[in-house]
Amino acid sequence: MAETHRGLGIGAHNPDLALQLLWEPDIVVVGEAASGEEALANAAAWNADVIVMDVLMPGGIDGIEATRRLKRSLPHAQIIVLSGYSDDARVIGALRAGAITYVEKDSEPEQLLEAVRGAAQGRAIFEPGLMQRVVQAQTMRHNDVLTEREGEVLKLLAEGLTNAEIAARLFVSEETVKTHVANILRKLGLAHRTQAAVYAIRNGWIG
Repeated sequence: MAETHRGLGIGAHNPDLALQLLWEPDIVVVGEAASGEEALANAAAWNADVIVMDVLMPGGIDGIEATRRLKRSLPHAQIIVLSGYSDDARVIGALRAGAITYVEKDSEPEQLLEAVRGAAQGRAIFEPGLMQRVVQAQTMRHNDVLTEREGEVLKLLAEGLTNAEIAARLFVSEETVKTHVANILRKLGLAHRTQAAVYAIRNGWIG
């Protein structure tokens, strides 16, 4: 059976974390960053499937803000936010920024590995203790569930623009728009863009 190697980027000031992940045969660590600024500067070159992002890092950009910016520039990358704190504000802030899941630093190593492997497949795997907060985040108003960029794409989609037209309007590639549309459908539990357009109209995204 062929091994599946998942490219992993690490935005964390934590050498032990990289060492732990390097031992996994199905995970390839493609880059590390010790600050939010460094992660933003290098993430495109990493071309990682999954990025583990520490909430607290040296520098002026924390992990949640770095996650928000990375999801705009690299929407295909799945980001796991890692933190020593699990208060509601941080959990929900990470999810709003575009993280696929949130893992506590004192979790068992297997929990992080499971989250990485799940994220590589587009699945959000949470620790049982965090599930209630995830439900809270997912049942908030629609504009809190989607990232800011996804909201922009949904609005334009509801106005009848094609992917190519949306790409031109937002100055991004058509492939990036396709990724945003796929994320919108997944988050809202919809099957196709027509349903997304109807959803947007009914929920006040366009006048």
